[in-house]
Amino acid sequence: MKKPSSQFINSAVIIIGGVLLIFEISGEERNVYVMIIGLVMLMFGLYKATNYWVETKDDHKKDEEGENNNSL
Repeated sequence: MKKPSSQFINSAVIIIGGVLLIFEISGEERNVYVMIIGLVMLMFGLYKATNYWVETKDDHKKDEEGENNNSL
């Protein structure tokens, strides 16, 4: 299982990408390259976060099964 710090990094990449994108969209002068970088960071962070969630979605069930087997 991955470390919880990877989830923090994924969240940080999502937030930074979103902030870059919103900042460039709201300004009068728009730098297309910064908007692209913001969008790529946002999508990469979301991709990594959803992969992490899919890998760990049943971890609580495995923990419960392990506790039930130990108590028998």
